[in-house]
Amino acid sequence: MIYICLPVHDEARTIGPLLWKLKKILTDPEFRRDFRIVVLDDASTDGTGEVLERYATVLPLTILTSQERLGYGRAQDRLLRAAAEMTPYPKRDAAIVMQGDFTEDPTFVVDLVKTIEGGADIVAGSRSDLDGPTPRALRWARRAAPWVLGRTHRDAPVEDPLCGYRAYRLIVAKKALRDDDTPFCSADEPWAANLEVLSRMVPHARRVEDTPLALRYALHARPSRFQAIRALRTLFRYRRGRWWPAVDGGAA
Repeated sequence: MIYICLPVHDEARTIGPLLWKLKKILTDPEFRRDFRIVVLDDASTDGTGEVLERYATVLPLTILTSQERLGYGRAQDRLLRAAAEMTPYPKRDAAIVMQGDFTEDPTFVVDLVKTIEGGADIVAGSRSDLDGPTPRALRWARRAAPWVLGRTHRDAPVEDPLCGYRAYRLIVAKKALRDDDTPFCSADEPWAANLEVLSRMVPHARRVEDTPLALRYALHARPSRFQAIRALRTLFRYRRGRWWPAVDGGAA
């Protein structure tokens, strides 16, 4: 079973097409997999909840809601915990975390799933489009981030520790929670939250792999919420410290 985890906030214009695209991909006869989409509606005010309710009648869809704004980090924590609780087969099943705003191409789910099925326990998306149609502030911050993070970036077990488009074998998540039931991530800033989740998962994984991906800002239906200076200032706090314990085979 593949659990697609989507944190959403005011995504009424994009969430419906994204859900339909995911269904098309995951039910394609050449790839068909059992799946469930788990969405956290993070205090949306634009009718996102109503859109989700309509799709719940035609898709295997679980809707989580929060009346208070959680932010990306806490939303991701709730989604990963929910998937870990749902799965009856954590050694086989996987959770895929992706954005709900259609900036991340859902067709890359196929690459993530196949790499998990090939034996990886964590598969991390790796940005490959910094010269593509990316907002200038985001492109600039992406290029500055490795310098800001320093050794934390250089020693990361994946090429891009900031991208949150990833697949996790759910036994890895369950073992991480067994050893430490604190949130997977506490940062509000998405890049920092993605770094924290990866750091929690890595010690329990046998194999960690990358797969290249591209983003789709031309399809973005609203202005980006990304704040370059805020993101880099937050990352600077992660420059020091031991973030990457060795992979120990804990997911076996």
